[in-house]
Amino acid sequence: MKVLMVDMDGVLVNGRPTDGLPYFTDIEHDLGLPLERLQKEFFAVYWPQIIIGEKPIEPALTTVLSKIAPHLETETLLRYWFENDSRLDEKLLADLSLLRKSGISIYLATNQEHRRAAWLMNELGLSEHVEDIFYSAKLGCKKPGEQFFRMATESAGVAASEIAFIDDSGENIEAARRYGWQAVQWKSGMTLKEALEIGQQVQ
Repeated sequence: MKVLMVDMDGVLVNGRPTDGLPYFTDIEHDLGLPLERLQKEFFAVYWPQIIIGEKPIEPALTTVLSKIAPHLETETLLRYWFENDSRLDEKLLADLSLLRKSGISIYLATNQEHRRAAWLMNELGLSEHVEDIFYSAKLGCKKPGEQFFRMATESAGVAASEIAFIDDSGENIEAARRYGWQAVQWKSGMTLKEALEIGQQVQ
């Protein structure tokens, strides 16, 4: 293994910093925005294109908010979203830092749109802990599509067989294995050492 790819949501980041609950748990109470309306009007309609970089998030969100929550500014919602979806797994982050010091390159491999990807790297500070982030909006494709794994492999500059990967999605793990990565499904309570040992066994 020369490279370790790490998924974000459900692995390195898990919900609200205060309690780990889903980031939009109290959005109606906090911002006066019904989550069901947001899901129906924004995520169901615009998200498939936003997540692969075909549309920016701001204009679509502004259009939707003008209909369902005209009192709410787009930037206010984005800040609320990102800050509430930022609980880091500090133990995993520490283990990744030790692994990186040993000479293994660490990359984030995640389905994200541009704004949150930048926020995670810059505001949350993950750029200090990893070489780079490979994310769907930047690559123009998302996991579990083969193109995502191919482009991430090419960008990392190593053979697929030299890449280990942790992700909480079974579908993503199966796709990564088909491409040749040493992929392990991350589960709550798992340690990085355990995951890497499993990855070696399944190859």
